[in-house]
Amino acid sequence: MQTVSDAADISRQCAVIGGGAAGFFAAITAAEANPAATVTIYERGNNCLSKVKVSGGGRCNVTHSCFDPSILASHYPRGSRELHGSFHRWQPQDTVNWFAERGVILKTEEDGRMFPDTDDSQTIIDCFMESARKAGIQLRMGVGLTSLKAEADGSFTLGLSDDTAPRADAVCIASGSLKSSPITRAIEALGHTIEPLAPSLFSFDLSDARTQGLAGLSVQNVSVKALPDSPPQVGPILITHRGVSGPAILRLSSWEARKLQASDYRFEISINWLGDVSKKQVLDRFDELRRTKGRTAVKTKLFEEMPRRLWERIVSAADIADKTQWSQLSSKHRDALAAELVAARFKVQGKTTNKEEFVTCGGVSLKEIDFRRMESRKVPGLHFAGECLDIDGITGGFNFQSAWTGGHIAGLALADDNRRR
Repeated sequence: MQTVSDAADISRQCAVIGGGAAGFFAAITAAEANPAATVTIYERGNNCLSKVKVSGGGRCNVTHSCFDPSILASHYPRGSRELHGSFHRWQPQDTVNWFAERGVILKTEEDGRMFPDTDDSQTIIDCFMESARKAGIQLRMGVGLTSLKAEADGSFTLGLSDDTAPRADAVCIASGSLKSSPITRAIEALGHTIEPLAPSLFSFDLSDARTQGLAGLSVQNVSVKALPDSPPQVGPILITHRGVSGPAILRLSSWEARKLQASDYRFEISINWLGDVSKKQVLDRFDELRRTKGRTAVKTKLFEEMPRRLWERIVSAADIADKTQWSQLSSKHRDALAAELVAARFKVQGKTTNKEEFVTCGGVSLKEIDFRRMESRKVPGLHFAGECLDIDGITGGFNFQSAWTGGHIAGLALADDNRRR
């Protein structure tokens, strides 16, 4: 276990603001690194680790099985450059080992996502609560931060919602997304810049005859991009009652978060239902079907990649009659069908977010953070971890991994009385 020097101040007071993933990881790291320190988590709500509870459909997508720091960092639309160095200090393998040491085994699914082998997020919550208990961490629920004052001697005075004002030698802000709140105002009052917030990881609302009534249907290998020029994202797409969702859509929403916000979520997407298959390849396939299945109705599903009901909608969208055979397919209809398969256009008319798993980009400007200690460059002794920073990853366990990494580095710094020189 990594510890601080023996010279650590036995009366050191460490305050962690926020009882979420990053806050607990920072607090546990600090308490285990400096057992003589007093570490307190202040959580304004009545529940802690709420995102951990609902993540991954209640299974908790703890991290992702990507163990190369450079590749791992490439999964973050914002924060990639800064996290590259941090991941050399704490990456998914460290996370896997940390949980294993506490009796929690993580398993890897085909897409790289990692979950507890119990498939129950409560396993992760119980692990954190027990680790916090063993480390002697104080947890104060229903107590929020209302103000934060940096004192001349380098300590801090916390203004709390219960009208108390405890002192702390070091503070870690791990409060989650910085929506307008006393915490946001306290951070700004200390000279920090808050980058504008924008939703990330959201589904697209659309109303289109091609998807109407197909809620619950999924296609596994789809390429989707926002027009006119966003890079395509590849992965499963799920048709919902409100439009489209799934990993490919969520990744696109993350990478293009600010552009889509600027469009007021009114934009156009292009979907290639066959992934990376080109129009020429599709037309060649049509020619083969004309030769080998000439008397078969086009509406009969012959593309294994396509669910039958979606294929029928695509054929109708190309204005092809139900009884038209492959041998009867005109050049016009042939081109229209190919376009519907590899470049289908849909008008998005809004967004839908999962309230519990909501992720934002924006937060404390990364230029103002020393990532070696997750420490403010403006106020020594003030640290940050988690979603309060302008860092966000795509879906798949990457946001939790940045919380573990930032929490670990911030926690070690909290426990260490040697301030940044």
